[in-house]
This record gives sequence, C-alpha cells and structure tokens, in this order.
Amino acid sequence: MILSVIHVGFSVKNIEDSLFFWTHILGGEVLREGKMSGPIIDEVTGARGADVRMALLELAGMKIELLQYNNIEQPEAPSAPYIPGYAHLAFMVENLDTLLSKISDYGWKTPGTPQTVSSGPMKGTRVIYVQSPDGQTLELMEGRQ
Repeated sequence: MILSVIHVGFSVKNIEDSLFFWTHILGGEVLREGKMSGPIIDEVTGARGADVRMALLELAGMKIELLQYNNIEQPEAPSAPYIPGYAHLAFMVENLDTLLSKISDYGWKTPGTPQTVSSGPMKGTRVIYVQSPDGQTLELMEGRQ
C-alpha cells in the first residue's frame, strides 16, 4: 500500500543548468545536493558504474529530484511524450504566455500552441506541454480567463 509521495525525479544532462532553470526561472528552492555511486546506484537504478550528482528542490509544495548520471552511455535524443511509460508533471501557472516566452530562452519547446479546454471540469483552462532539452515534459495550465 502506498503511504505518501516523496518526490518526482528527472534525469538531466547538466545539473548546474537544470538547477538554474528550476530555481531561477520556475521558482524552486534547493533543499540539498550530493553525490551517489556504488552498489546502491548499481542495484536500485541498474545504471552500473554510474557516478550520480543529485539535487533535491521544492517547487509548488512538491519535491523534485534532479539526477545527472555520469560514466554511462546516454541515448542521443530524449523520447517523445506520447511513448508508453513516459511521464509528465503538471503545474497550474499564473501567466502562461509570459512563462512560455521565458522558458523558450532556455531551450524548452512546445509541440504546438496552447489550447483552451472546451468542456468538463477544466473548461476554459489553457493548456500546453513543454519539453526540456533533456526530455522532461511539463504540462502547464492557466486557469479560466
């Protein structure tokens, strides 16, 4: 039985760049940073021989762990957000257009343009996926206008 949520984790290419983005652009606060390697990483993640730099931050009441895996082979391109098993994190934002403009300066891309939900409990909400250069996907939503 699940008791609680601890954190959401994202693998990143460059932890310094990612930390800057998640803290200075999105408003998160760094809780701690560290390094991990050895049997715990080998056995828990399957990333045998990896040296991992980690940072834990808090954003909008949620803990987010950023992990930079070193000394292992990485795929060239991130997978698409519609591939089975892919996950995303959704945030309600205050000004979607301003945030989209700001994050595009850091290489985050959208597959299209924000759309307005036309029915149901989220009617009137504007929504769009954004994907980081590392492949993380966030769903950004702006409440009814």
